[in-house]
Amino acid sequence: METRLILSPGQNGTKKLVKQYGEKLVCVRYRYDKVRNRRYKTVELIVDEVSWHPKEAVRNGPAHRKPSDRVGVRIDYHEVELREEVKAVGGIWRPKQKLLEMSYATAATLNLANRIEMG
Repeated sequence: METRLILSPGQNGTKKLVKQYGEKLVCVRYRYDKVRNRRYKTVELIVDEVSWHPKEAVRNGPAHRKPSDRVGVRIDYHEVELREEVKAVGGIWRPKQKLLEMSYATAATLNLANRIEMG
C-alpha cells in the first residue's frame, strides 16, 4: 500500500473529519492499494494526552535533523509574501508534493519549522 497524500486538519479533504473528530484529529492520509485497486482515507487521532517534560533542548531542532537536511514546508496559496521570501533564500517549489523545499536551517531561521511536512 502506498501513501500519496497527507493532509493537515482544515485542508480540503479534511473538513468533515475535523467536524467529526475536532482537536483530536492529527492528519488525514490517502493510501492506495494497487493489488485491490482501492483508495483508503485514514486518520491519525490523539487518543491520550499526558504531561511530558523534555530533556535539555537540542540546539538545532530535533536530534535526527541536521541544519543541511532538506525539508518540505507547506505554505498556503494566499501567503504570497512568505512564499516569495522563501524562494528568495533558495526555496524550491515541488509541485508534485505541493511543498517548498529548503534546508532545515532555513526553515528554522524563517520560523517555519512547525510547518515541516513529515513523510
